[in-house]
Amino acid sequence: MAKKSEAKELTIEEAFDAVDEKIKALESEDVSLEDSFNLFKEGMDLLKHCNDSIDKVEKKVQKIMEDGRMEDFE
Repeated sequence: MAKKSEAKELTIEEAFDAVDEKIKALESEDVSLEDSFNLFKEGMDLLKHCNDSIDKVEKKVQKIMEDGRMEDFE
């Protein structure tokens, strides 16, 4: 189960794969209500990590497009 600190270490692709695994586990008939809640929360944390990573890349692209120079956006 991915924790917030673990999610931050994942690439976007790895995080999306982990979300897919959470979805498959949630679709299982053998999952308890408590486990369902935990899987859902972990999936949401992973999606937040993905969204934050994508936003960061988008800001870098916008910065490059504005002035044509390559700089890290922080």
